[in-house]
Order: sequence, then structure tokens, then C-alpha cells
Amino acid sequence: MKRRPRKQHKGAPKWMVTYSDLVTLVLVFFILLFSMSQIDLVKFESITNSFQSRAILDFLPSAVPSENISGDNGLDVGGPSDDEEDEEGKDDAEEEVDVDDLIDHLEEWEKKADALAKLMESVDAFLKDENLGDVISASRTEEGVILVLQDSILFDSAEAQILESGRPFLDEVGHLLKGIPNNVRVEGHTDNRPISTYRYPSNWELSGARAGSVVRYFIEELDLDESRFLIAGYGDTRPVVENKKPEDWSKNRRVEIVILDTNHESKPED
Repeated sequence: MKRRPRKQHKGAPKWMVTYSDLVTLVLVFFILLFSMSQIDLVKFESITNSFQSRAILDFLPSAVPSENISGDNGLDVGGPSDDEEDEEGKDDAEEEVDVDDLIDHLEEWEKKADALAKLMESVDAFLKDENLGDVISASRTEEGVILVLQDSILFDSAEAQILESGRPFLDEVGHLLKGIPNNVRVEGHTDNRPISTYRYPSNWELSGARAGSVVRYFIEELDLDESRFLIAGYGDTRPVVENKKPEDWSKNRRVEIVILDTNHESKPED
């Protein structure tokens, strides 16, 4: 009597089902860990930007251990000695970063950014409502909001006396400044063409005099608080474009009214 051959089951062995389930669970587990370990890039960049001028992040221990590398002459040119490592370990322990402090500073930075955004929105809306977008431009920086007025609407060439035709523009800006508490820095800028007159021996004097005329107008004509203002004359040291042709000279001759953020360090002292 002949033996019947065993039937061969097609497909993968049964134990592969259990094995594939196990591999799937492990994969899901690692995906879960990976998703939980993601860094919020926006908040991380906010923290680094807010502390870029400070050394707080230097206190964090390095993820890469240092190694002692000896040179050919036998001198230790690598990491610190054991005693130095002990001292550094103590210093690191004493200089541990307070996470709560980092979070507080991050929240302050976000509030500052929100305040600047609202200020910029207010300025843009004001310029639009008053149809000043063609003669006054606004931009946002870390300091605050900058209004740029070309000198042709305020002054004659090589002069610092405000023209009658420029007064309405300053009246509108003054109206804007009356509605906000921010301190203001007024900057005068010129092109690089030399000037030498009895009243203005150089562009330094001319740029400073123009900034002073604008501030004096705000104080005397519009009754703004003088303690809110700073004056700066930069001459031709901060051009917005290269001084190559008349169009460039016109762009560089300007008065900038910087509406400072309320938390900015350059506000006038009491």
C-alpha cells in the first residue's frame, strides 16, 4: 500500500504571523517614541533668538564627550585634567539652567513679538487711512517700527528747516504718536556727497540738525512729551543703497522715525 504524500501548505509558515505582529508592535512603539521626541522648532528658535546676546545656552552640557589627545611631544593638548574635570563638574552643577526661567523668558519674547505685530498693524492701517503710503514707508525690526520720510518732502537741499509743505506729514505722524505710549528715536541720514557751509561743516551736522528739527516740531507744535524722544545723526554712514546716481542719493537722504518697542533697552532714561 502506497503512502500518500503530505500536502504542502502554500504561503509563509504560521509562525511568521506572530513574528510579523511582533515586528509591527515594535515599529509602532518606536514611531510613538520618535513622535514624542520631536522639538518644537518655532519655540526653539524663539529661545535661541531671545538669548542670542547672552551666554545662557553655554551652560548646557555638551552631548559629545571631550577626549584627551596627546601630541607628539607628550603634552596634553586635549581635554582638562581629572582635577579640572571635577572643578568643571562642580561649576556645571552650580550653573544648571532653570527651565522655568527659560520658559518665562520665552513667554516674554512672545508677548514682545505680539506687541510689535500689533504696533505694525496700527501703523499700516494709519498710513492706509491717511493715504500716506506713497511718501512714508513703514517696516518692522527688533527695535520696533520704523517710519521713513524722504528729505525732499521736509527740507530744501543742504537745509534743516522744515518746509511748509512737509508740516502736514509731520502732523499726521504726530497724531499717530499721540495715540501710543512708545518712546521714539528720530534719525537723520544723508547721501555721501560732501557739504561744507558755515552752518553745516559736514553731513554729520546736517543730519543731526534735521533730526532735531523734526523732534522740535513734535514738541513745540504738537505738544508731545519731550522725554519720549531721542535724536541721532548718522550722516552718510548708513545708506540703504549705494550712492552711485541721483536716484540713489534721494533714497539715502531721509529721516527715520523709530517707534521703539516698549521693552527696548535704548529708551530715554528718566
